Amino acid sequence: MHWLLTGPLTVEKLTVRIQDLPASLKGIRIVQLTDFHYDGLRLSEKMLEKAIIASNEAEPDLVVLTGDYVTDDPSPINQLVLRLKHLNSRYGTYAILGNHDIHYAHSKAEITSAFTRVGIEVLDHKIAYPLGKGLPLVGLAEYWSPHFQPELVMNQLDAATPRIVLSHNPDTADILRKWRVDLQLSGHTHGGHIVIPGIGPLIVAYNNILRRIPRKLRRWMPFVKKEFFKVVRNWQWVQGFHQVGTNQLYVNRGLGTYLPGRFLSNPEVTVITLE
Repeated sequence: MHWLLTGPLTVEKLTVRIQDLPASLKGIRIVQLTDFHYDGLRLSEKMLEKAIIASNEAEPDLVVLTGDYVTDDPSPINQLVLRLKHLNSRYGTYAILGNHDIHYAHSKAEITSAFTRVGIEVLDHKIAYPLGKGLPLVGLAEYWSPHFQPELVMNQLDAATPRIVLSHNPDTADILRKWRVDLQLSGHTHGGHIVIPGIGPLIVAYNNILRRIPRKLRRWMPFVKKEFFKVVRNWQWVQGFHQVGTNQLYVNRGLGTYLPGRFLSNPEVTVITLE
């Protein structure tokens, strides 16, 4: 994708307070990368290189990847992992899968195998402890997968234990209200792609208008597809930091770009410091 349609890469930095965070983990830095859509069109090699450099310059303790590495065909993952293996961090790189990563029956296995070859662990309803027992890292299966059963993994943790949850689709934040989630990291929405100054993400305003229009008339509205309302329900969580009940959610804008392109919703590398 040409840089005129994507805008420059942005490094977003934020500090997140975690209740009961072990003293030894204060100041821990986590880099989040998501929604690559590495298919020869939606993410340029130059943008990918800049994202990897930006991540390494942050000197993170941990790198997390939150899904949609490819678009449909999973085979480009074999080239993508050769780039991602250059991500540096103190405690390694962990990944979850997105909806595009399970597009075909063989996609999940091929993508998981590719990550495993370069030492990146895929957390599919799994818990890892790269930062120690005091802060588990929970990776959930893709929300649209028939295997999405968060209770199988969330119920393994003591309610007194703080945790970070990786879940591609931010809509899962509604479901996860029943458990403690000190920080959920998601992607999927691409930040809405187009942001209007003073209004916010265009897709949020457009969605609110469409919901007031009878279904029979929606087909005459521009840019409306059958899948429009299926992308997410909670468009208010299209990007950035949100409080969801007592839980915390951050939605990264991602790196890949679909037409008509991005406007004031630049590709993002997120650097999170815990306190």
